Order: sequence, then structure tokens, then C-alpha cells
Amino acid sequence: MYEIGVLSRWKATCGVSMHAEMIVGEFLRMGHDVTVFAPRIESANRWWHHRILGEDEDFVVRCYDEVDPSGGRGGIDFDAVLSHDFDLFIVESYQCLPYPHVEKMVWKLREKGTKVFAVIHEGRREDVGYSSLNSFDAVIVFDRRYVEMLSHDAYVVPYPRNPVVRGNRRFGEDGIVLFSFGRQPVGEYLDYVRAVDWLSKRYDVVYRVVRSDGPLPFDKPWLRQERRRLSNEEVYEALHGSDIHLIPKGRTNNVVVSSTLCQCLGAMVPTVVPNTRHFETLPEYDGFKPAVIYEDLNDLKAKLVRIIEDGEFRKNVLKAAERFVNENRKDKVAKRILEIFESVQSLLSITVS
Repeated sequence: MYEIGVLSRWKATCGVSMHAEMIVGEFLRMGHDVTVFAPRIESANRWWHHRILGEDEDFVVRCYDEVDPSGGRGGIDFDAVLSHDFDLFIVESYQCLPYPHVEKMVWKLREKGTKVFAVIHEGRREDVGYSSLNSFDAVIVFDRRYVEMLSHDAYVVPYPRNPVVRGNRRFGEDGIVLFSFGRQPVGEYLDYVRAVDWLSKRYDVVYRVVRSDGPLPFDKPWLRQERRRLSNEEVYEALHGSDIHLIPKGRTNNVVVSSTLCQCLGAMVPTVVPNTRHFETLPEYDGFKPAVIYEDLNDLKAKLVRIIEDGEFRKNVLKAAERFVNENRKDKVAKRILEIFESVQSLLSITVS
């Protein structure tokens, strides 16, 4: 069994935190000892997209400050980290880290014989603030786009996915229920609101939206809104009470994946997404992608109607989703990271001998 350290956001509403929580949970299930080093609450909560969900576990140590949005440099309590002896230390690398402090800590860990990996969440090379990625024993990225963006050798390990857990709902058994959750800006829901408004004149529909930042500024009889933060278990419960999952995402030029998609596809609910960079690497299986991607409002309306009326289409989309989920479930991803660790160790021992 290994002693593993992880530097990351934790219990937060972001993809960095979700990645860490998925792989740490699997490491623990394998029997490894894990310590998570997370940002102090008052530091992390300065960012609009970071909100804490639930109490920390005993293995979580909050010991660093993120870079302040107004320009503060942040920092790390080195003693909190270096007082441990780790076999493997994983840095979930993201733009708000105090990079110079992290890099100094990495070298101190490596001097102690710890192998240190970086998991790259940054979407642009200029946002990766280390003096050199050679500070790490290995760099892990989610797909080939990140390798090209970094212009650096890296191991490709896809973002982990929650496993398949089916609900009992029959499609449209009491009308068509569409569902969205999260903290996305209001503008990213507009296509869905307009499309559902159009659908409401043809079908018995409800659009359920759960947001922690307050309701959308729309007053529609088919819109049901709640203000709260959902745990992973509550997300699956909500999805299993729905017929279609609508993921709001804005356009970006950055390299990015959708942690929400990886979190939710295993619920086996047809998922609709916009054609943004978050979804551009989704594979096709027998002509179907794991999520239904739309181009514009008219295309969205047409694809929602197809999901509602074409059971064979729904079946094929969900079949693709199940295959996509199973190829890179979180248990497989955690094992792959440990395989990379063991190969790096073996390579080093061969080089030394």
C-alpha cells in the first residue's frame, strides 16, 4: 500500500475538486493511505465558482491560500506537507495555485524521494505558472489537446467518470421533465429556456433548475426553480427523476473538458449539450455520441423533439453514454495513475542501477 498526498481544492463546486474527490475515493477503496491538502476556506471562497459542500474528512488538511483575485500571491504551509513521508504526491494544477510556492514544495518533496505528478487543469499554456514542468516526475493531461497546448511530454489519462447507476423512471411517465443544475451564468441557460418555452406549446413539460446562486430571471409556468447546492448523491437522485439533462456551457477558446458530463452520464439520462470545446472530443460509437450536441436554437429544438419522440434514438445515445462511461470509470483512472507511478519508479531504478 502507498502513502499518497494530493494538493487540490476539495468539496468544492468545480472540476478540480471533483477530479480529486473521484480518484482519492478510489485510492482509499484500494487500501492506500491518503492525505489531501486543500485551500483554506476564506481564501478559496473569494472565487465565485468555489463553494464548499459538506464537512471535511479527517484526512483533509487546509493549509494553503490561493492567489487572490485582486492579485494577492497566496502561499503554502510547507511544514504541513513536508512533515509527511509520501510515496506519491499529486498536484491538481489549476490557475489559482500559488505556483512559485507549489514549485518550491515539489522540489523539497522530490529531495525526500517522493514522486510528484501534476494533473493539468489549466486551459492555456500561459496560465501554467511553473518555471518548468520538468519540476514534476510526470505530467498527466485529459486528452491530446492538452499535450499540444503544453508542448510537453505528458501521460494522457481521461477525466474520470462516475459509474453507471440506472434509475427506475419510464421516459415521460408523467410528462417530460428536463433538468439542469450548477452555478453557470444566466446567459448560458437562454437557449434552454427558449427551447423549453417552444416545447411547452407541444408537450406537457417541466424544466427543473437547481442553482446555488439564486433563480434565473424568468417567470414561466413550466419552470421550477430551487436555490440549493446538490451533493453527488442528490444530483443522481434528481437525474433519475428526469427525462432529459440539459448542461449549460459557454463558449471558450481554452482547452477544457466538462466535469459535469463525466459526473452525470452514468445516471443514464439523455444529455444535451452545446457545441463548445467542453465536448469536442466526445467519441462516436456506431454513429452516436454519448451526449446530444446542438449547434443553435433551431437545432436544439429539433434534437429535443427527436429525443422525446424517437425511442430508438434515445436507446442508441444511452448505449454510447454507457460505453463512454465504462471506458474510463473513476476506478480505472485511479488504477492508471498508480500504474504510471509504478512505471516511473521502475524507470528510475533501472536508470540508477
